[in-house]
Amino acid sequence: MLAEYGDVTGTKNPHAEQEVCQKIVLAGLSRGGFFKYAAFYGGTCLRLFHGLRRFSEDMDFTLTEKRDDIHLENYFPAILEEFSLTGHKVEIEKKDKKLFGRVESAFLKENSEVYNIKFQTRRMVKIKIEMDVDPPLGFTTENKLLLRPYSFSTRCVSLPDLYAGKMHALLYRAWQRRVKGRDWYDFEWYVRNDIPLDLGHLQARIKEFNGDDITEETFREMLHNKITSTDINLVKQDVEHFVDDPRDLEIWSTDYFLQLADSIRLV
Repeated sequence: MLAEYGDVTGTKNPHAEQEVCQKIVLAGLSRGGFFKYAAFYGGTCLRLFHGLRRFSEDMDFTLTEKRDDIHLENYFPAILEEFSLTGHKVEIEKKDKKLFGRVESAFLKENSEVYNIKFQTRRMVKIKIEMDVDPPLGFTTENKLLLRPYSFSTRCVSLPDLYAGKMHALLYRAWQRRVKGRDWYDFEWYVRNDIPLDLGHLQARIKEFNGDDITEETFREMLHNKITSTDINLVKQDVEHFVDDPRDLEIWSTDYFLQLADSIRLV
């Protein structure tokens, strides 16, 4: 699998080992039956299944209905077994939510489940996996295929609803001294690929997490204000180490993102 990244030893590409481990985690969850009840979403989902040209560290999952009998711990044996088939052991530890930063915790409910998977090679590879066990509903899913480490399907949140989750984060994430450039990179990706934004799911997410009722007009106004009040140079600096080609960022400016905002299609 590393050879497919042009990095047989795992020493040339700093993200290759981590991404291979992410695929092995998905394989274990799939074989364990996890995706009967849950779906994959977030930046890593975009990277692995839709060709997003930036690396993403975390793996985010959501239950597809509200229930209290499905937990990540139930599927740890399947993940451990999948890694053991490669001849490796991993360590899974629960992350202490008391140590989360204010920004991170703003998008994390009290009953969210968060764990770190640690994998020792020439260096320590760590992946954070998180599941929302009480999700805002109204989203759709689709099955996407991976061929490594063997052929299997992963249930993923559909693109219009992934888009809604990303715009929720871009609008409400409140960094103190910097911005999360990956939010802005993904925003550009959705517009450039002409993906429609599910306004209904965006409204549901904002209502559940933030208690706000928004309209299309409110959304567009909030986005305009976010763009004009953000230092785009700081956005570039934050994301440049995660993208495949930093030249993609040369066009970024306030005016560029305002034009992207005007191009958003809502469904």
